[in-house]
Amino acid sequence: MTHQQFLTTTHGLQRHTPPMRLYEKAKRLGIWNPSDINLAQDKADWQQLAPDEQDLLLRLTAMFQAGEEAVTLDLLPLILAIAQEGRLEEEMFLTTFLFEEAKHTDFFNRFLVEVVQADSDLSHYHTENYHTLFYQALPQALRALQADASPAAQVRASVTYNMIVEGVLAETGYHAYFTVMQQNNILPGVREGIRLLQQDESRHIAYGIFLLSRLVAADDSLWAVLEETMNDLLPPALGVVGDAFAAYDVMPFGLEESVFTDYALNQFQKRVERLEKARGASLDEIYRVTQRAIDQNDS
Repeated sequence: MTHQQFLTTTHGLQRHTPPMRLYEKAKRLGIWNPSDINLAQDKADWQQLAPDEQDLLLRLTAMFQAGEEAVTLDLLPLILAIAQEGRLEEEMFLTTFLFEEAKHTDFFNRFLVEVVQADSDLSHYHTENYHTLFYQALPQALRALQADASPAAQVRASVTYNMIVEGVLAETGYHAYFTVMQQNNILPGVREGIRLLQQDESRHIAYGIFLLSRLVAADDSLWAVLEETMNDLLPPALGVVGDAFAAYDVMPFGLEESVFTDYALNQFQKRVERLEKARGASLDEIYRVTQRAIDQNDS
């Protein structure tokens, strides 16, 4: 395949579109360096934690660490699929995804090496439900785009990555981190890193909802694909949350499982409702709805 023309020397960039607005936010907010975060107090705080408290935070971090590595490894086919459709504005924003996921991998590794000084093999924290999502569903859905970049395949990939991995598991994990760290006033460096990570991931999820909305609006038959993928993956996602609580006779830090399952389901349901409204909507309406969501979360 050869190029017949270039967008920026024929029509120009559509800077009003949600992907370009997200790209502007990524340039402004996404350039942070994990190596600059001071973890000195975190080392001292870690030593004061009880063994079960350390174990819970290590379990949570082991899941995040592998999850960030997984998306770093598996993301390229989605970027390529969008690029092959000539959606330059979307591809420009997607270039920030891979940089940011790699940066998140870097951050969690710093915490494990410098603060926790953990054994290198933490895979025993990865339960069967975790394997279902990160070892199987995520790579399968994203790598499938190499052979089949159809709208249906893009829906499966984005639901898996943006709706489930980021929108359910990552956001619930952030909620757990912040609950523990803020209530106990510990680990300020990790707290700052997680804040920056969450900021990055909010842009990723916003794009995922935009992509799914655009695809469903163009072809309502894709709703069945979206719904089937969500129904397949939501149970193991909630299972990952349940597995963490099942590992302890008495949950460290006094955490309650219902608080986090309710949080996960609430985040999920809000996005499902957004996507339902996209059915039959015009592209202009999807732009307006997405832009309002971006403006409401302007951080």
